[in-house]
Amino acid sequence: MKKPVPLIAALLAGLALSGCGASATPAGVAGQPEKLELRYQGSANNVTFPELAEDLGYFGPVKLKWVGNTISGPQDIQSAATDQTDFGGAFTGAVAKLVDAGAPIKAVVNYYGSDDKTFLGFYVKEDSPIRTARDLIGKKVGVNTVGANLEAALDTWLKRNGLTDAEIDQVQLVVLPPINTEQALRNGQIDVAALNGVLQDRALAGGGVRPIVKDVEAFGPYNGGPYVLRTDFIKKYPETTKTFVTGVAKAIEWARTTPREEVIARFTKIIQNRGRNENTETLKYWKSTGVTKGGLISDNDYTLWTDWLKQSGFIKNDQLDLKKIYTNEFNPYREGGGA
Repeated sequence: MKKPVPLIAALLAGLALSGCGASATPAGVAGQPEKLELRYQGSANNVTFPELAEDLGYFGPVKLKWVGNTISGPQDIQSAATDQTDFGGAFTGAVAKLVDAGAPIKAVVNYYGSDDKTFLGFYVKEDSPIRTARDLIGKKVGVNTVGANLEAALDTWLKRNGLTDAEIDQVQLVVLPPINTEQALRNGQIDVAALNGVLQDRALAGGGVRPIVKDVEAFGPYNGGPYVLRTDFIKKYPETTKTFVTGVAKAIEWARTTPREEVIARFTKIIQNRGRNENTETLKYWKSTGVTKGGLISDNDYTLWTDWLKQSGFIKNDQLDLKKIYTNEFNPYREGGGA
């Protein structure tokens, strides 16, 4: 699979050109958020944990400002790194890649992952001859973006099943909007569809598809990706950072411990109230958060993908500087955090 060439130079140059655009409280008010508006990208037909946190009142005076939707984690964190948004979320490997390239961002709280209820899978049509890793050579696999979780999981699984780098390069990734991936599979435009979350459950409910591998079977439960903030944002707005991380962590715990029907009802209300002409039909398939308690981050979230990152040329060093990549400092569920 060909790897994209990151436009890191352009990304970092954007930092010098970007403006502040912040609503803020007077400086020096102890314990109060310094910045009261957080710009972000959302996800169509979906509720993010920051959106849930705001709706539950966990952000206090801090409000979210939606600037559009994204289907790509790498794009989302690049937007945060260049100050087009205030936070963004992506696959842990994409975060490590961007930090290793010099982007001034830091992961502060996990927001998605895989467990026994929520996971990503690679699906084929029921009558497809594809059954093993080797059967994927020369085939088209639909993914939401390259250089992220789906590619890392697929590459790692193929490697573990004996495929050489040259053979893996023959597996063609086709970038598609997640909402269209299932239909592309059924229409024969791709051979394999990478699906997760409610879109996966909807495809299974429609019948006629079967998995060839699920990430949770291949790697066990894991945290998939965090929200990141710029390091200068954390330094300048420590109370806002604390408010954001605490709110997201509490929203995750609310979703983890609240009856499923109530969570779905809340998500439905949020989507209906924000007026973006969206469909709430897929929300009925929501099952779990997929992440560990409070979205806490661990070394294993990153070391799981170190070999893939090195082999793909995404990181230059043999070891990741994990202290530079993430912090649990602002998470109330950390050891001694008092949550």
